[in-house]
Amino acid sequence: MLLEFIALFFTINNNNFHRSKFISSANEITGGLYEKTTQISNYFNLKSQNEELILENKNLKNLLEKYTSKEDSTVRVSVIDTINYQQKYTYTEAKIYSNNFNNPNNFILLNKGKNHGINIEMAVVNSKGIIGITEDVSANYVRVQSILNSNSKINAKLKNSSHFGTLIWDGKDYNIVQLEDIPRQAAIKVGDTIITGGKSTIFPAGILIGTIQKINTESSNNSLDIKLFNDMSNIDNVYIVTALDKEEIRTLNNTINE
Repeated sequence: MLLEFIALFFTINNNNFHRSKFISSANEITGGLYEKTTQISNYFNLKSQNEELILENKNLKNLLEKYTSKEDSTVRVSVIDTINYQQKYTYTEAKIYSNNFNNPNNFILLNKGKNHGINIEMAVVNSKGIIGITEDVSANYVRVQSILNSNSKINAKLKNSSHFGTLIWDGKDYNIVQLEDIPRQAAIKVGDTIITGGKSTIFPAGILIGTIQKINTESSNNSLDIKLFNDMSNIDNVYIVTALDKEEIRTLNNTINE
């Protein structure tokens, strides 16, 4: 074995063709090992990388909200000011600790609470659409009433028109919710997109919900089956939306009602 190794060494060292083949093969083997090592390392780093992306996405959402809330979009300043830019919403990232979706009244537990500025009646969304509304909050946790809850009622509208209705859940399929009280004169078809209507103090307007899967015409107003963009059985990271003008709007509404 020693003599064979010495013979191989001299052959590779003194012959350009054999040396180039050896280097090429060594690089191929080394490169393959590094690739596998990198893949394994990346796999175990996915959690931290995902958390970094969520934080970055939250910051971008808040930054976008500051710029798009300005009434005069032609004005640009170097200092972002929540008063001058009339910012209406802020976003806080959160992680789901438990998620129910098979019961008539389902709830979700998140890892943020009063210590993080979270209160009741805040919207919960992710990149694909709406998730629910915060219902009960402790110091470090908050319980969310899922959209898959028989008590859930959310203002929603057709993306391509101003017709709106109430989003509910009949408790049958966790992928399908219902949009009630859409006027018969509304131009609707299967496949149309449904979004939040923005007529409440909780959800911003334009948050995705799903698409029309079926139109039920038995009632006086159309009832629509909506296929959710979210797979509610497979959600992990979300954003809690703080409506900055909520109390001001409610105070004014109460004054008007009185």
